[in-house]
Amino acid sequence: MDDRPIGIFDSGFGGLTAVRALRALCPEENIVFFADNGRAPYGGRPRGQLRTMAHQNLAVAASCGAKLIFAACGTLSSNAADILAAYPVPAFGVLDAAVAEIAREKSKAPIGVIATEATVRSGAFQRALQAACPGREVHAAACPAFVPLIEGGRVERDDPKLRRAVEYYLQPLKERGVGTLLLGCTHYGLIAEALGDYLGGSVRLVDASCCAAAFIKDYLEENGLRGGAGTLRCLTSGELERFERLAPLFLGQSEPPQTETVPVMPAEEEA
Repeated sequence: MDDRPIGIFDSGFGGLTAVRALRALCPEENIVFFADNGRAPYGGRPRGQLRTMAHQNLAVAASCGAKLIFAACGTLSSNAADILAAYPVPAFGVLDAAVAEIAREKSKAPIGVIATEATVRSGAFQRALQAACPGREVHAAACPAFVPLIEGGRVERDDPKLRRAVEYYLQPLKERGVGTLLLGCTHYGLIAEALGDYLGGSVRLVDASCCAAAFIKDYLEENGLRGGAGTLRCLTSGELERFERLAPLFLGQSEPPQTETVPVMPAEEEA
């Protein structure tokens, strides 16, 4: 039995959807979640800053004694995959797990990817999908308005502002006939119903958070790392009151988790 925690971090609240999915699959595991709300959003930051922040966030998770670290952030996963791969504690991001899931499909229909501006700009998801799914077209769309809408509580499928944003961002993908849509930001699973309504029932939505939870479960079992008491400890670099108010929405529970603040670290360009 290995009762060390699993470390999960994100730029904000979206990573809590990965926590939620993992707790459903592995309820006994201890989890430490770090939300870097104080420096969010990550989507518009330059690549050098993002890579520095990846080093810093990994250090926060490792300082909590993590046996495994998951970057529940498409932006960091796509801009710092090499940093995750080289870290002394086993670490991975949403890109690998989601791409592996889509690669198992037999479909030849085009693949759509929606994510933050920095993730789409990096091209990492597009390159990985093209390598894993030869012969399939891959089309990506940045959706910068989704995170503010979601964190503002506008997640219902019939919310007029959300519906307008979904149509605006997804219309080009719908016109290209995508058969699978990868939700490349962990926030986006909370608006899956609105996305599905617009694209139609024949389009498969692949939630990066659910893919990551399954990947983590398999990794723990294959490496003899299962164990714990089911505890959840949250850290935030932002306002504690705001985190405690919004976290239950992403975790699917009524009460806020045990949470404490950590200092915001400077985000200089990578040397």
